[in-house]
Amino acid sequence: MTALEVTALSKTYTGLLGRRGQQALRGVDLVLPRGAAFGLIGPNGAGKTTFIKLLLGIARPNSGTIRVLGGSPEDPEVRARIGYLPERLHLPASATPVAFLEGVARLKGLRVARSELLDLLAHVGLAEALGRKMGGFSKGMRQRAGLAAALLGKPDLLVLDEPTDGIDPMGRVEVRRILTAELKRGVTLFLNSHLLAETERLCDTLGILKEGRLVRFGQREALCRLEPRWRVRFAGKVDAQALEDAGFTRQPGDAWACEAPDAAALNAALDRARQEGALVVELVREAQDLEGVLADAMGAAA
Repeated sequence: MTALEVTALSKTYTGLLGRRGQQALRGVDLVLPRGAAFGLIGPNGAGKTTFIKLLLGIARPNSGTIRVLGGSPEDPEVRARIGYLPERLHLPASATPVAFLEGVARLKGLRVARSELLDLLAHVGLAEALGRKMGGFSKGMRQRAGLAAALLGKPDLLVLDEPTDGIDPMGRVEVRRILTAELKRGVTLFLNSHLLAETERLCDTLGILKEGRLVRFGQREALCRLEPRWRVRFAGKVDAQALEDAGFTRQPGDAWACEAPDAAALNAALDRARQEGALVVELVREAQDLEGVLADAMGAAA
């Protein structure tokens, strides 16, 4: 079962006097299975916002097809199964968060008990602000209210545009916890964020847009090019020659490197090191981080 199927999707905005304007998307193909955690990244102007607008049925493509949850993004029944948090969130200043969620529920045709709304607001960290008007909310509190609205009705697809913008580091940890729980429930996550570390932590599948084209797409591990090489730090009385004999190579500082094509080879090397009195205190597989992947993609031909 697929959550999203996009074929040859293109979008060009009309300029002044009907002239051809900016081509935002250029023949994008993308298939996401149900339950995927997908992160869309790329520079400003790459077409990410346009892609989300087409996904939600807010705009229409010039060519190509898009199916969401097996149907058209313009189908009200499909839209009711999507939770959306926009980048630019406009909340009614005079409303409380409870009244705001009640309004969202009516728009989506949902019957939700007040107790469920209170539980949802507590879930996103707004239990102490139930009676406050949202005009006095901080940016982080506004984002939390928007996330609660996106989660309303337990949607099958969550489309989140910069969900942790304005939220402090501890708040980001809490948002990750909430989204991880949603993924365990079976939701499909479509995340657009400039915070690459957040995307890397949450998403198992990544896509990179450049000038309206999807120039990279795949599993995070494949795109980040995990190497059969491990960086290790030891504690305890360690004999350097014994570690070298066990297959480790000294690195700058107090680190060592180990080439191991599989788990069995890695554990065999570590066992030999431990037999010599070494204690493993850090073990990290070498890989390119998401910032490096993005930089490479931006330097590649579209």
